[in-house]
Order: sequence, then structure tokens, then C-alpha cells
Amino acid sequence: MYDKTQQSSPGIRVEDYAPLVKRIAHHMMLRMPACVQVDDLIQAGMIGLLEAAQKYDASRGASFETYAGIRIRGAIVDEMRRGDWAPRSVHRNARRIAKAINTVEARSGRDAQDAEVADELGVALDEYFSMIQDANASRLFSYEETFGDDASHVDRGETLTQHANPFEGIQRDALKQSLAQAITQLPERERLVLALYYDEELNLKEIGQVLGVSESRVSQIHSQAAARLRTRLADWRGNQ
Repeated sequence: MYDKTQQSSPGIRVEDYAPLVKRIAHHMMLRMPACVQVDDLIQAGMIGLLEAAQKYDASRGASFETYAGIRIRGAIVDEMRRGDWAPRSVHRNARRIAKAINTVEARSGRDAQDAEVADELGVALDEYFSMIQDANASRLFSYEETFGDDASHVDRGETLTQHANPFEGIQRDALKQSLAQAITQLPERERLVLALYYDEELNLKEIGQVLGVSESRVSQIHSQAAARLRTRLADWRGNQ
């Protein structure tokens, strides 16, 4: 449990930013396994908010809300990773899904459809959706994970372009370019879900309203996009 009596930076009332924690928690539900409750994320996020209030330094230029948002997201991701909820079968299924997507797309010369991947795996479509959601949640796929933990850079007063090894910066930029290119090649609906989630920061319900589909369908589309991107970037990672 978080402790409201912990000291924070002067002028910052932690209670004022509780809605920020709730908004981020609901937004991040899209990346989480089905067994996770939003209250779990809010609890972890509140710990991140308290840490932000204690460590915030206005002289570094970032607003408190921006800094707190980074710390809240980081605390939620860290808590889910510590939970180690994913059994070995989930990681094994992630590899099977990637292989199936590759096989279908190599055979057809176009984007693999959900039903085709499920057929390749020899499972029902509903089971495939469950597999892919758990597999993606086990990776906590996000731009932040792909590009590194922004919170650590903020804490050290660094910018995202400063690296101990200059080659790391080159690799980072190359990965960004490869990811951006891979995103442009996704099916239109998958591109839209990623844009609404990462760029517009809409939650499941809000994205569903835009697309006219259920929240569970939004989760399925996001999971399929994530799996397709990881599959298409696998060669890039293997060559580094």
C-alpha cells in the first residue's frame, strides 16, 4: 500500500494527480493479460506518483505532470514484470505465433489474417485471440519498451540522444526507422489502433467507440499488430 504521508516536493499535492494515475492505468490495460485488474495498475501507479513527487526537480525543465506520467507508467510496468505471471507455455506460444505469421505471409505474399494464423496453429479463432493477448502482455509491448526506459533518462537529467556508447544511439535511431517503416506496412485498422493508442493515448473503450467495435476486439487488433511488428522486426534484431 502507498503511504499518503510520505514527503513530496514543495507545492505538489499528490491527491491532485490521482486522476492522472487512473487515466494511465485504464490506458495501459490494453497491454495487460486478462487476469490483471485495473485496480492493480492504479495501486502500482500511485506508488510511481509518490516516487515522482519525492524526486521531482523543476530545474530540469519538465513539468511535474510529464515527469509523473513517466514514473507512473514505469511503476506499473515494473510491478507487472515482478509478478512474473506468464508460464513457459505463454512464451512458447509467442514463438509459435511468430512462426505461423511468417509462414502464412511467405505463402500468401500478403498480410496474414487472424483466421489464417489460427488455422496454421491448428487452434480455434477464440483460442488464438487468447494466446496472442497473453503472449503480447508477457512482453508488455510498447514504444517505451522498444526504445528504452525514458524514466531512467529523466532521473539522470539526460536526453534521449545521449548515450554512453555512440553506437547505441545509431542502433536506436535505426530501430526507430525500421519500426516506423514496419508500421506503415500494417493493415489499415491495425495502424489506426496503434495511432489512437500511442499517439492519441485513448483507452480501450474510447478506441472501440472510434472504430465501432467492442473493447475486446480492440485488444485483439492491438495484439495482432504487436505480433506482426515483432515478427517483421525479428530479422532486424537478429542482424544487430
